[in-house]
Amino acid sequence: MSFLEPHWILTHHAVSIVSNVLVLVLVLSLLRQRRRPVGTAIAWLLSIILIPYFGIPLYLVFGGRKLKQRVARKRRLEPGAQPMSDGTGQHAALGARAHSTLAHVQWLDDGVLAFETFLREIRGAERTIRIVTFVLSNDDAGRPLVEALIERARAGVEVRLLIDDLLRFHAPRAALRELVRAGGRVERFMPLVHLPFLGHNNLRNHRKIAMFDGQRAIIGGMNLGHEYMGPGPDPARWRDLSLLVEGEAVHELDVVFRADWEFACGERLSATARLEPGPLTVKVVPSGPDSASDPIYDADLTAIFRAERRVWIATPYFVPDDALLRALVIAVRRGVEVRVLTPARSNHLLSDLASASCLRDLSAEGVAVHRFHKMLHAKTLLVDDSLCVVGSANFDMRSLFLNYEIALFFNGAGEIERLSQWFEQTFPSSCLGAPPASALRSVIDDLARLIAPLL
Repeated sequence: MSFLEPHWILTHHAVSIVSNVLVLVLVLSLLRQRRRPVGTAIAWLLSIILIPYFGIPLYLVFGGRKLKQRVARKRRLEPGAQPMSDGTGQHAALGARAHSTLAHVQWLDDGVLAFETFLREIRGAERTIRIVTFVLSNDDAGRPLVEALIERARAGVEVRLLIDDLLRFHAPRAALRELVRAGGRVERFMPLVHLPFLGHNNLRNHRKIAMFDGQRAIIGGMNLGHEYMGPGPDPARWRDLSLLVEGEAVHELDVVFRADWEFACGERLSATARLEPGPLTVKVVPSGPDSASDPIYDADLTAIFRAERRVWIATPYFVPDDALLRALVIAVRRGVEVRVLTPARSNHLLSDLASASCLRDLSAEGVAVHRFHKMLHAKTLLVDDSLCVVGSANFDMRSLFLNYEIALFFNGAGEIERLSQWFEQTFPSSCLGAPPASALRSVIDDLARLIAPLL
């Protein structure tokens, strides 16, 4: 076929027109998204304009951020009007739901303890079990937990299990089918296979919440798999952290779960009763496309700027935006002790490459970079003696701006001391200093950092 044939010229001309129109529409869409991080917007703009045949479909599938199309039907989690404060104004700008209280907190910083606690809570539930998780594995941790859920479903307990669809191939599918036959219900969040552009594959539910009878809840970084927990010790198991909490705040966690569940399958679950207030003040902070702003990001940034003595961060993936990096540098220059604890090598190579350049820059400014000797999966923040954060959000742009996440913000002295002890126990198993790099590795790291906003 000759390129000069009229029908080829017309077809090529039509494709060019459509492509140019799409570029214009998507560029205007990006410019209107004022809350999108600058680096992310620039990365998408360059990919759409310079390589439209690659950038346009990629953006249509992965680029949406806040409440688009199908996502817009999800119930919004509106911020509460009451700020959380320790009397000094430290947390007045958290921009999250109104504070509530807890009666008790148990720290699950050991995989065996976490597994045993999960089993005990499942087997002891008499009315409801509601779980949302990012990963449910078909291994010696995931299968026994599903088997325990099957037993409770057969006993007449309401069992609702919500799994993000991204890693569904990890799940024990035969056991989940048995759970459904026993009377439980299993749903997938944001199915990957759908009609074109009716959902956004980049918006994943990364929350980890497990509630039992509306009175107790497990929340934190641990998924339901052998890497995170199990029936016996394993020296290769990841270093992680979750919490078993009891009290009034469990009702707030249930609000988040019910919104996620209703979005996934349309079923409206009954609300749990709000328990009596306890002695521990806490703020439940959900973040994601169902929030009008980015409350976890806003709270972290505010806390770092207000820090006076220390900022300690633990995260498996450290790829923050420029504002967070600048806040950490300014904190060091103000005399604040800033420590960043990450794994020496995580399970995501691209994240390691992107974070290495950031860590070297921070180290040069005086930030203490601790690289844990094996995989570290905990997501925590400790600021002065006034704030500790435990949840599901990593210190990266995916968690802070794209994923559905959840975190608890505490200002109780006991919880702050307990998190401080967790850090002190973890630091000795790490090496101090940013990842070294040859000239070639530095170039690779810098290129990875350029595309980090698209991760």
